[in-house]
Amino acid sequence: MHLGEDLIILGILLLVAYVLGRLGRLVGLPAIPVYMVVGLLASPHTGWFPLDFESHYIELIAIFGLILLLFNLGLEFDQDEFFGNFGKLIISGGSYIVINMGVGLAFGFMVGWGTREALIIAGMTATSSSAIVTKLLIDLRRLPNTETPMILGVTVVEDIFIAIYLAIVSVVLSGETDFWPVVGKLAIAFTFLVVMFTIARWGGRFVSRLFRTKDDELFTILFFGFAVLFAGIGEILGVTDAIGAFLIGLVLGATKYRNKIEHIAIPLRDVFAAFFFLNFGLELDPAQFPSVLGPVLIAVAMTIVLNILAGQFVAWINGMGAQAGINTTVILQNRGEFALILATLSISAGLDERIQPFAGLYVLIMAVIGPVLAANSEKIGGMILRTGAPTRRRKKPKRDPMLDEEIALVEAATADLAPESGRDDRKADDTTAAVDRIVEQAMLEQSASGPAAKQEDSGDRKRD
Repeated sequence: MHLGEDLIILGILLLVAYVLGRLGRLVGLPAIPVYMVVGLLASPHTGWFPLDFESHYIELIAIFGLILLLFNLGLEFDQDEFFGNFGKLIISGGSYIVINMGVGLAFGFMVGWGTREALIIAGMTATSSSAIVTKLLIDLRRLPNTETPMILGVTVVEDIFIAIYLAIVSVVLSGETDFWPVVGKLAIAFTFLVVMFTIARWGGRFVSRLFRTKDDELFTILFFGFAVLFAGIGEILGVTDAIGAFLIGLVLGATKYRNKIEHIAIPLRDVFAAFFFLNFGLELDPAQFPSVLGPVLIAVAMTIVLNILAGQFVAWINGMGAQAGINTTVILQNRGEFALILATLSISAGLDERIQPFAGLYVLIMAVIGPVLAANSEKIGGMILRTGAPTRRRKKPKRDPMLDEEIALVEAATADLAPESGRDDRKADDTTAAVDRIVEQAMLEQSASGPAAKQEDSGDRKRD
């Protein structure tokens, strides 16, 4: 089996992705649209890339990328944050999802591609990209901002929603129409969710015993094996491989080895996820873009408007101002991996073929617009919230030249109080501090009496 040519092609694609990624970083673009564009360039549908490359070469690697994306999502899920602020998070995140999901579902039915397609479109437009949101908060140095905990709280609720939503969607996409089989599949899916959440919440100490090894190689094989194993279990139980991976990540995130797993898993995720997005781009056919351009542009406009409303509403609930709402809006409107995961599921379920180009074009546009707006949210807020002329800075009052001269004389007189003069250091410091207080007090008195002195002086001149 000779793979030399295929390896050369794959290596060239990754190098092209690197170059475009570096260029994208200059304007603040995340990696997701870059990888999709590279896949689109090499797609057999375009002929833009001089190499003949079929997507099935990397499909298995792309599946690993999907598994690790959701595995890391579960691994990074902060259970203490979620349960410690349960009420506020549910209200904030829940209201955000309800606003976007409700209108998105109506839009899905309006497009007219079918009921199941409407459910997929609603999911695509309802939730943010956790990867892009987190990356933007770090790159833009927004982590200390007052609205950042609120934004991260919304993404936490979205992660829970994704798990439940995918469990429901997997049953809907199975094509089962009889009532009791559908109920049975939903019961199995939710039982799996409840069991795994329970283990994650209270069984972390027992799971930790499985990872007692100092060998990093065996440690990596162990957690990666768990991710793949539970992805397969999830697929067999009907809740998709993505949710199986998310749930085992949730369980391992509750162990004392979470940081060590994250340290190894994040680079693995980045490499394999690149193949997932690359593979998605390979399957896109630009010739189908015109047929979905109208719905995509409507979806983009709808997403921006809904996020403005939802962002301001969530900020208002948490007692924050309009600028915090604007920052929340532009960060949370980014769409990415979850929309592509739903599109991948719809392809395997045999839904309308237009779902795939719709998802690809929608994510490409949102993943470009989102970071650009996020980087300029402070400027946008300043332009929108400014109600009048900008306030002028107060000029510092000019000091009296005589006072400057007096200060210089005092400093010259006390120059010999420096420690190197041989005198007692503590006495010198005390004397210098006392002189500083006298000078400061004189400056304050001169500043306070300045206007009055001017009035008195002008009166004396008039009397003269």
